[in-house]
Amino acid sequence: MKKSILSIVAIASLVFASCSLSDDDNAPVTGGDVTPQNLAGNLTSDLTLKSGIAHNLTGALLVKDGATLTIEAGTTINALAGGTDVYILIEKGGKLIADGTATSPIKFTSSSTSPKAGDWGGIILNGKAPLSRQSGAESNAATEVKNSILFGGSVATDNSGIINYVILEYTGARIDDEAEHNGLTLNGVGSGTTLSNIAILNGDDDGIEFFGGTVNASNILVVNAKDDMFDFTQGYVGTCTNLYGIRENGYTAVTSDPRGIEADGNLDGNSPSDINESNFTVNGVTIINNADGVEMSDGIKVRRGATATITNAYLALGSGAEFSDVIDLQDGKSDADDATTITASASTANDLDITDFKNTVSGGATINLTAATSGGADKSVFAWTGYKF
Repeated sequence: MKKSILSIVAIASLVFASCSLSDDDNAPVTGGDVTPQNLAGNLTSDLTLKSGIAHNLTGALLVKDGATLTIEAGTTINALAGGTDVYILIEKGGKLIADGTATSPIKFTSSSTSPKAGDWGGIILNGKAPLSRQSGAESNAATEVKNSILFGGSVATDNSGIINYVILEYTGARIDDEAEHNGLTLNGVGSGTTLSNIAILNGDDDGIEFFGGTVNASNILVVNAKDDMFDFTQGYVGTCTNLYGIRENGYTAVTSDPRGIEADGNLDGNSPSDINESNFTVNGVTIINNADGVEMSDGIKVRRGATATITNAYLALGSGAEFSDVIDLQDGKSDADDATTITASASTANDLDITDFKNTVSGGATINLTAATSGGADKSVFAWTGYKF
């Protein structure tokens, strides 16, 4: 957590109905009217971005409580290569409806003529679902990139909208060693939200990170995330189905411990006595490191009070690539009813030692690891992205 694909650049135009953008003290970007080249500020009423026209994201766009940002299938959003100052944040009570199709996906990309990881800050959804916390404390937390804006609550079924058939590329701008944007950040997002058929390509930090919440996700492809591919923390309790993460040859990391899956029970392990710690399920995941000479710290790491049930996992290495550990379990739940269980297979090609795992959980954890040449996520469902596996 701490720690090339086609880019379309076009003249952009903003089409909207019954909407207004204003600025208040919470906005990272201030001043200026909405123009075709200025999709930024605080969205306080509904806005629809029409297909067939490219749109420019020029700063931080905050979708406020009660407002909905709707993006039609086939639409492209070109984000200014402004790093940490350019992102979309859906606040508690706001919604993002980005409902693409396999033939008309929605794309968020960099407007740079030479796009690269970290060009912009990606998408952040803030919801009202529960988080890990101290007993008796409120289920609220500060957004990492904007501390004045809170997320979390007690509404497990909260609905932050739809993200379906969406491509996010060149995201993950870094603030410092302790705070960064991911491709897709999910803060206390509830199970009423739809997350499916998402490709996160060439990002500078984590591909997708779940900070608490109850949302389920399916068919998520992460390519060349500079840190973790899939990150779970702060009390996440949902189910993820069909996750596929891959590093291509030529990949470079930006942290010392990039992982396929990283899971913490509470935020960064700072509150080991928290209630409602992470207890999530992954059904079908593939982790592949094809980066010659680049070590992946762990294929799967579950630690700091997190509980995970992971089935049908497949891990593999390309020539010259490495895992420090295939699977590493640390400091997990001691209650056998909450024990971590991982059923995985690993390719034995290129000297991947399937016995190279650590299990220091204090009670009940199980790893079933076998040699295999296939398994894991179904990559055929990602044909709509055009990615060549």
